[in-house]
Amino acid sequence: MIDEVAEYALYVAFLLACAIPLSGYINKVMAGEKNLLSCVVAPVERAACKVLGVDRFEQMSWKKYLATALIFSIVSFVGLIAILMLQGVLPFNPQGFAGLSWDLAFNTAASFVSNTNWQSYSGESTLSYFSQAIGLTVQNFVTPAVGIAVLFALFRGLVAEGGEGLGSFWVDVVRAVLGILLPLSLVLAIVDVAQGSPQNMSDYQTTQLVEPVGVTDEGDIVAPDDSEAVEVVDEMAVPMGPQASQVAIKQLGTNGGGYNGVNSASALENPTPLTNLLQCISLLLIPVALVFSFGRFVGDRRQGRAIFAAMFVIFLVALFSVAFFEMAATPQLAQNGAVYMGADGQSGGNMEGKETRFGVTDSALWAAFTTAASNGSVNSMHDSFTPLGGMVPMLLMQLGEIIFGGIGCGLYSMIGFVVLTVFIAGLMVGRTPEYLGKKIGPKEMRMAVVLAICTPVVILIG
Repeated sequence: MIDEVAEYALYVAFLLACAIPLSGYINKVMAGEKNLLSCVVAPVERAACKVLGVDRFEQMSWKKYLATALIFSIVSFVGLIAILMLQGVLPFNPQGFAGLSWDLAFNTAASFVSNTNWQSYSGESTLSYFSQAIGLTVQNFVTPAVGIAVLFALFRGLVAEGGEGLGSFWVDVVRAVLGILLPLSLVLAIVDVAQGSPQNMSDYQTTQLVEPVGVTDEGDIVAPDDSEAVEVVDEMAVPMGPQASQVAIKQLGTNGGGYNGVNSASALENPTPLTNLLQCISLLLIPVALVFSFGRFVGDRRQGRAIFAAMFVIFLVALFSVAFFEMAATPQLAQNGAVYMGADGQSGGNMEGKETRFGVTDSALWAAFTTAASNGSVNSMHDSFTPLGGMVPMLLMQLGEIIFGGIGCGLYSMIGFVVLTVFIAGLMVGRTPEYLGKKIGPKEMRMAVVLAICTPVVILIG
């Protein structure tokens, strides 16, 4: 267990070492200040705003900001449905995949535009390169960008004096994409390609199986010489396509939708221990950085540290709990020798549904990271976890994105709970509740309560 604790400590230390300086960079990008990439990004930003006909210095009211964000999401939703349903006649479809049915296209578009990324299909056998790259990957960029934009609009509202606007939604989205998401994704995608992840437009490749298998009429796998075998399969298809680029933003943008059906358990998406490390860190990199960005933005870093501490304590409890329960596996089975408990240099515990190259340790780590970030990508199958081990990721999901959570939405969900806490604490000591110099009244409380109960109410209704 000491080795596992040391590994987890290194992961967390690496995460913080990257997230804290990134928080300052994010603030500079969103404020339009000079930063590390200004000489490259600023001209592109100005050109993009000019093409879109956007006033870079506009200050929107909250109503206009909200309306613009909703219209943008609706247009994205309709556009993605069209791409998915028409993929059969669109280019870059070497496998000749037909367009999706209207209900599957609707489901997929709603999932990706809302940053949910729930999938009821396997991408490598359903979607063309055009649908993957122009449809889904574009949404993987713009949906976290919308989250960042709305979060910074909230920041401005919290510190603004009366009458000040919230900035321009269009400028915020452009800055989030060009200055934050695109550079980070480019770096991670290059590493993924160097480690063996495909990034091309080639036809699928075939390779010989080491051991041929037989297939029955019912589709069951049997020995090739079995009397029930109606066909012997001795080769397999290897999916190609722009996988590395989608995987990078899938992790960094708290998206989670996999290029392949088995997601990051696939050796094509996550080929080596190095990619596993970097992709796992990427799951929480921006959500953690945004917490520290909040403290910097409001001019009181203690505010960011306090929120981070509350999130971090719960996260650590969840991380070590899922690791403990998965390593312990099911004691009753272990006593009878049905579960291998491991040896030096070999992973033991509950190996059901896990990649042998990652083992229990890295699978449990990823499970805690991905559900804390509401990401959804997996390098093991969570439904194969032990009852108590699987309860932890489920609990992190049920909390409603307040333990770091998705980009933007995680932090403003937590701020809602902060407002509730400050209000209750103020009443307990007999003082008028205030947060960041602003009084908290009935109107603010109603909004905070709606934000707090929205997720559980929707879950109960659904």
